[in-house]
Amino acid sequence: MTCNLLIRMIGRFVVVLFVLFLFPARHASAAQFSGEYLIKVCAVDSTGREIVKGGKIACQAYISGVIDYHNMLRAMDLTSDMNFCIPENTSLNELQIRVLAYLYKRAKLHRKFTAAPGVAMALFSLYPCSGYGK
Repeated sequence: MTCNLLIRMIGRFVVVLFVLFLFPARHASAAQFSGEYLIKVCAVDSTGREIVKGGKIACQAYISGVIDYHNMLRAMDLTSDMNFCIPENTSLNELQIRVLAYLYKRAKLHRKFTAAPGVAMALFSLYPCSGYGK
């Protein structure tokens, strides 16, 4: 692991912690985002502007946290068959919009549960690994 990658991972972790303290999840235990709450903070209007003030950073930090956790598990060879590989040039804005669209289409399934599995399922659906294996 390069120093630059480690610094980025630590930076994302700090952002996620900051967001969790900034936007405490209501009606959830131990700082968990529900799918419904994630959809709310990720939502944008027709011009692409966030609807909830600070929602963009909360949404993108949450998605980044799921990605970082998945990458850590992959580095330890602990991922399941639901492995995703996001192209390096994919922006957080693109990830936000695509994950949000996935969650909207499956809102009944994801609204009441912790958001992390829904994000992982979205990323697996959108960016499956080809030839990467487990």
